[in-house]
Amino acid sequence: MTDNIKLLVGSLSNDLLRTATFSARDTKTNASRFAIEAKRWAEPLQHLDVPQYIKDIATHVATQSTTDISLPLAERYLMYSVLLQNFALHHKVE
Repeated sequence: MTDNIKLLVGSLSNDLLRTATFSARDTKTNASRFAIEAKRWAEPLQHLDVPQYIKDIATHVATQSTTDISLPLAERYLMYSVLLQNFALHHKVE
C-alpha cells in the first residue's frame, strides 16, 4: 500500500466518522458537508489497487446522496469508518 492510498483511506475514514457523528447529533448541515468530503476521497479509491471490500465501500459512498443521511446510513458509515481505519493502520506501506 502506498502512502497515497493510506492517505485516501484514512481521510475517507475520518470524514465518514464525522458524517456519522453529525448525523446522529441531528446536525444535517455538517453531516452533509463531511459526506461531500467523503465522496471526494472515495471516488479515486474505486480505481486503485486496493482490496475489493475497500473498493465496494468507496463505490457505496460515492453513489450516496449527500443531503439525505438517514440514521441507518450513518450507522453504516460508522462501520465503514472502523473498517477503513483498521486497514490504514494495519497494512504495511510498500
